[in-house]
Amino acid sequence: MTLRPRLVALATSLALIWPAAPSTAHDLPNLGTVAESALPQAEENRIGRDILRSLRDDGDVIDDAEVGDYLADLGGNLAATAQAPLLRFSFFTVNDRSINAFALPGGVIGVHSGLLMVAQSEGELASVLAHEIAHVTQRHLARMQENQGKNQLWLLAAVLAGALAASRSSNGDATFGALNAGVGLSISRQLAYSRDFEREADRLGMQYLAAAGFDPRAMPAFFERLQQEQRHNDNNALGFLRTHPLTGERISEGQGRAQSYPVKMRANSTDFVLMREKLRIVTLGAQDALAYYQTALASGRYLNRGAALYGQARALLAQGQTAAAQALLPAVRQQLGSHPSVLLLEGDIQRAAANLPAAIQTYHQALQTWPARRALRLAEIDTLLQAGRSSDARQAIDAALLRYGDDAQLWRLSARSYGEADALRYHAALGNAFFFEQKFDSARVQYQLASRARGEDFYLRSSIEARLRELDTLLKTSP
Repeated sequence: MTLRPRLVALATSLALIWPAAPSTAHDLPNLGTVAESALPQAEENRIGRDILRSLRDDGDVIDDAEVGDYLADLGGNLAATAQAPLLRFSFFTVNDRSINAFALPGGVIGVHSGLLMVAQSEGELASVLAHEIAHVTQRHLARMQENQGKNQLWLLAAVLAGALAASRSSNGDATFGALNAGVGLSISRQLAYSRDFEREADRLGMQYLAAAGFDPRAMPAFFERLQQEQRHNDNNALGFLRTHPLTGERISEGQGRAQSYPVKMRANSTDFVLMREKLRIVTLGAQDALAYYQTALASGRYLNRGAALYGQARALLAQGQTAAAQALLPAVRQQLGSHPSVLLLEGDIQRAAANLPAAIQTYHQALQTWPARRALRLAEIDTLLQAGRSSDARQAIDAALLRYGDDAQLWRLSARSYGEADALRYHAALGNAFFFEQKFDSARVQYQLASRARGEDFYLRSSIEARLRELDTLLKTSP
């Protein structure tokens, strides 16, 4: 990522944890006019889109369909309780073992993989998402810009640059110190504002949490645990406390507020415990993850035994130990039953063993019970293409696009199914993939190639021309 997009990402992320002014629990500001005049919603949406695209280009985003859909479902349920119909939220995972989450403009919310790995319950994860959702619904970025102006936004970007650099550095304190001295900001003044801002997000986030069926006590309990761990182990892993400063008073307020809600006993979903292990493998690497599972299973130190076995099988598969992963499947099934993630694992093992017909059958049968599982559809289509069954793959793609018409991975598979045999549809599908990845320049190139390719399809050519006109408008309005 170039310097300017990186600073935009850092600035806007930080801006969401700095308030324009404190507000009391019973006197929320009227955000509409002030926030919209400071930064229009359309501009927020554009900034959030551009930052996410830059993060993807840098390889920081984990593009796993199962993990993505899980976060979208969990975050979407929480966001629905905020009653903000004009906001479109999206959630993604960053490959970073630090414990953090952040809200970008336009309802784009990022979650570090380390946060899921350390969360001891689904309620703890939901509490952080609810907190970030509250930052978005209250238009904190626009309010900050109204009061501090664009120049301050860039200064704050430098501070957050230090925060993110520290999360990947072995000497986070030194990084912070150097940046703080370099930009000459008064950190104590900024933190005084941020505490008020965070209280507002705590209070509203707790409301969203309760309305979504989670126990609000999970929020102050998680924050308190992080604070205690920070006291004994002040390292860059606890990045959440660096970008979301906590005080004993704030935790105490949260605990008192949570007592006004009824207790809700809610078990962790199987999706939660399995996605934690998927992310553990990506974040630690298969070899280190295997060592972790061997120790955890031997000592009994795990959140869920079935999830630990599932993670071990996934790690073995990632290491190319297909037979060993296959040998673990009966134990995984015994613990977890016919969960769709288990069926996906089974198909993936069969595929790794070069038994493509069996893998296709496993994915297909699983989809009969779990038709909304996008990861199963993508795996089935990819395996059909691998088996040379392009016609069957295209039928599956067409069916999937009726449900997921904006899925870039599906469009890439569609392009692959046509290849050189049909240049018109190949370039059109690849153009759609780039379009939904927000890579508009690349999309336009592909649409132009499609428009010059041979082939008779009036509807497709009309849609390409319409998309080119749309891109011309988008690219003209982009800075």
